[in-house]
Amino acid sequence: MTESILIKGGLLVTVDDADRVLEGDLLVRGGRIAAIGAAGESADRVIDARGCAVLPGFVQTHVHLCQTLFRGSADDLELIDWLKLRVWPLEAAHTPESLRASARLGIAELIRGGTTCALTMETVRHTSEVFKVARETGFRATVGKCMMDKGEGVPEGLHEETEDSIRESLALLEEWHGQEGGRLRYCFAPRFAVSCTDGLLRRVASLARERGVLVHTHASENRDEIQIVERETGRRNVEYLEATGLTGPHVVLAHCVHVAEGEINLLARTGTHVAHCPSSNMKLGSGVAPVAEMLARGVSVSLGADGAPCNNRLDMFTEMRGAALLQKVRHGAAALPAPRVLRMATADGARALGLGDEIGSLEAGKRADLTVIDLARLHLTPRPDPVSTIVYAAEARDVRTVLIDGRPVLQDGRLQTLDERQVIDDARDQYRQLAARAGLAR
Repeated sequence: MTESILIKGGLLVTVDDADRVLEGDLLVRGGRIAAIGAAGESADRVIDARGCAVLPGFVQTHVHLCQTLFRGSADDLELIDWLKLRVWPLEAAHTPESLRASARLGIAELIRGGTTCALTMETVRHTSEVFKVARETGFRATVGKCMMDKGEGVPEGLHEETEDSIRESLALLEEWHGQEGGRLRYCFAPRFAVSCTDGLLRRVASLARERGVLVHTHASENRDEIQIVERETGRRNVEYLEATGLTGPHVVLAHCVHVAEGEINLLARTGTHVAHCPSSNMKLGSGVAPVAEMLARGVSVSLGADGAPCNNRLDMFTEMRGAALLQKVRHGAAALPAPRVLRMATADGARALGLGDEIGSLEAGKRADLTVIDLARLHLTPRPDPVSTIVYAAEARDVRTVLIDGRPVLQDGRLQTLDERQVIDDARDQYRQLAARAGLAR
């Protein structure tokens, strides 16, 4: 039975429908938020949150835990070269041991930065290892096995036969979807239209609707990618995915940097979700997504760090700040204000994953996925507006305590379900072996 926890005297940034910010207590019982703002309650454990902000755990809607070991190995390249010259060879060289080390490193970093839930696309092989790490660490994750049954320059270790890809994906769905009280879920994850046949995409569209699970894929990230899709299909990227059945409220499209006006209308009409990855889009030179335009049309947009080799952080504070500043460069200082960005990082991410009734805001009855941020820092003073302070000034190192399902996974700055020193040592050792297998050792 999960212990009860009373978080006392914090500044509660609820991200509820009224965007309430209030000082008070928050009571956690049975892994859920039992009460907000009430004082004088008793609990098994008390966390002193005076001088701290308490907010919903961040929800990242596009990451690649399998790539955390590649950090620093694929810098200063555009998308297609980045994939062919570095990322695909490294993914093809993964073993269960190296993938496990990569996932542990990624989840440790995510938790340290206040992220409690992620939608993650893994590589083609060994996806069960990521589920095992998420189970052991207490992290909330929706995980998909990457699907790739075509593509120029795809290493042999990543290329699949269509039926094998479908069969392995369904086996993972049967084994993992809904495990740990729903904390772990499966999604279909065709990589992108460039590396998937039309037949695979249509099968995924049908199976996802039949099984009631998410689809997570990339779309319209890079101009070269769009040209390849248009040359092969005669359609723009999002229009082509719509033709295969891969749009709708159960679909999350990462990036959508280069989308035409008609495609934005299509996303809004179908309720398809967009995962915006500002740092990755900048670092790969992909461009600036039209987030303000998409939000104005009613498109659901949330945030993700993407992978460590194209960011190189897994830090939602970086993504919030970057998302806001990029839209201000395009549209002026009033574009994408701080409360809207914080909502993208929490409640909107939860809604994109179909978890809006469970996480994403501080409300009684919701799961106790939350983050405590120490506000008593030089760079967070004097904070006349706490939400603006969090979005524009806070950093991952300000996170003090993190709960997932009411369980402390970070307490007073110390990881509770991972040995940080061991995670670092294993990551370094596994990277050396991985790079050697991929022929990229330096």
